[in-house]
Parts: sequence; C-alpha cells; structure tokens
Amino acid sequence: MTPEGVVRVGGTRVSLETVLWTFLEGATAEEIALRYPALSLSDVYATIAFYLRHRSEVDGYLTTRRTEMERDCAEVAREFPVRTEVRERLLARLERQDRS
Repeated sequence: MTPEGVVRVGGTRVSLETVLWTFLEGATAEEIALRYPALSLSDVYATIAFYLRHRSEVDGYLTTRRTEMERDCAEVAREFPVRTEVRERLLARLERQDRS
C-alpha cells in the first residue's frame, strides 16, 4: 500500500482497483494480464481470488477509491478548465479589448 492508501498488485505500479474494475467490466484474467504487461497472470488470478473471498471489504475499498478519484477529477477540472472554456474566455477578453 502506498502512503496515499492505494493498494498495488504484485509489486507493480498497477493498482488493485485498476485490476478489479477491469475484471468487473467483464475482462478475463488473461485479458487483464495482456492489458497490463507488468502483471503476471498468477498475480491477476490471485487478485481476483482475493476479491471473491473478501468481496464486502474490497467493495468498500473500491467505493472509497472511486469517491477519491471523482473528487480529484473535479478538483482538476476546476483548476484547469477545458480548452473550450479557455478559448471562450480569451475570445471574450479580445472582444472587450476591441471595444475599448
């Protein structure tokens, strides 16, 4: 587990939620191992088995991680507006300058 509370799989940088969300979307263990080459197939199977044995606890962790990710994404969106918003603000500024 990282200092931020993120669980990593098999000594890699791939997070537990990455593997499990991919699994819950319908991917097989083999597909997950192909998608994330840092993971061994045995690590993927072990992760899925752990999840199936401890579903309620892991679901709580997944819910917490999703909430944290949504909060972080919202914060980034507030701090760094999308390109169209920036473009609109710049065009409005140019228009104001043209009027003065």
